[in-house]
Amino acid sequence: MFGVRELFRRLLGKEDVLAISRRYFISNGFDGTLTCIGVVIGSVLSGVPDGLTVVKIGLGAAVGLGTSAVWSVWEIERAETRAEIRRLERAMLTDLDDTRIEHEQRGARLLHATSSGLGPVVGVLIPLSPFLLAGSVVSLAEAAVVSVGLGIGILGVFGAYMGSISGQRWYVAAARMALAGLVVAVVNVLLPG
Repeated sequence: MFGVRELFRRLLGKEDVLAISRRYFISNGFDGTLTCIGVVIGSVLSGVPDGLTVVKIGLGAAVGLGTSAVWSVWEIERAETRAEIRRLERAMLTDLDDTRIEHEQRGARLLHATSSGLGPVVGVLIPLSPFLLAGSVVSLAEAAVVSVGLGIGILGVFGAYMGSISGQRWYVAAARMALAGLVVAVVNVLLPG
């Protein structure tokens, strides 16, 4: 039997596994952050009375997005890895059940699903944090401005990171990602109602 710690150490050393997990984390973190910006602005403009209500709405979004991210990636990777193992079994004319290959595929699937689920949770929880202080330290409107700023900052960090690993100018990639947050904020403010 393979040790779990050894398995994950080996998987974390594989660039192809890390690249897939990184993509899922950033992609779903991007979705979560943009969703949070929309939830925050929509909540405040709709007259939500307090910061705790905004946090509850945001937590609902985090649960939905996080569950979707984990579940969909688990099922996608399950299908893809099973298909890959079947191809290998046909090519090798052998059964790969309970082998190192199967264990690595299963471990990679768990790593990908976890990364995928963490992305939107981070993307929602950090921007929601100012609403914990709304009413006592800051007003609801001030919490919204800080929240949107944090969301745009997170998007910028995602962009800078992706830019740096791909050899692009990190600040250009950061600005491109951050721009999406600004666009979502402006569109939500301009929506009728």
